[in-house]
Amino acid sequence: MAEKDRVREILQTLSRGEMTVEEAALALDRFPIEDIAFAHIDHHRTLRRGFPEVVFCQGKTADQVVAILSRIAGAHGTFLATRVDARMADAILPQIPGARYHPVPGIICPESIEPPKSGPIILVISAGTSDIPVAEEAAVTAEVIGYRIERLYDVGVAGLHRLLGHWDVIRRAAVIVVAAGMEGALASVVGGLVAVPVIAVPTSVGYGASFGGVTALLAMLNSCAAGVTVVNIDNGFGAGYAAGLILSSRRREEETGEGA
Repeated sequence: MAEKDRVREILQTLSRGEMTVEEAALALDRFPIEDIAFAHIDHHRTLRRGFPEVVFCQGKTADQVVAILSRIAGAHGTFLATRVDARMADAILPQIPGARYHPVPGIICPESIEPPKSGPIILVISAGTSDIPVAEEAAVTAEVIGYRIERLYDVGVAGLHRLLGHWDVIRRAAVIVVAAGMEGALASVVGGLVAVPVIAVPTSVGYGASFGGVTALLAMLNSCAAGVTVVNIDNGFGAGYAAGLILSSRRREEETGEGA
């Protein structure tokens, strides 16, 4: 990757005695940040977190998104933009080679993404069909980062037999993301059935007393199922990213023996 090549170049220059330790430290400190006036692009994020900076597009202009994405794509070969509406996508796609738009979650990413066909599974569950856009934001995010995804949609507590009828899928999951609106009960149900991390995503789906997802959020925060973690309302991206970090940490421990 470009940032690793740059780090290697600086260290090689230092080893040849062509710069001082102080100069090398300064170069390492400064090179990751690209200042383009309206954004400071963090090119060092891949080294720290395993994936480049993700672009949240809400509130940005299409030109700003293009400028940021083109630099991230050029430096890292991959990219992810969230909260992209159809009009913005129409303006962005012709300017980012190889980009693909997922209209349901509102995500732009490389067209060439191929999720692994083996390895640990992140299972993304939605309580209802109306929760699918948030669930898909989690699923596509984790796929772009490089994880294997399975989906299980419209299996909420109004018909619990729908969920239990997919036990073979549930038991294979290494991490589970549950997106639910209304009363948000599905996360507790799933959390009480499995021995893996469950990330609950309250959605803003529901009638007036759901208060735009606040009811589901509070229900999930008060879950009696131990080990259920909750992200913000409609934050499918945060759930998908967190699920990926959990698996990444587990993979690193297996590869290095750390934590044993």
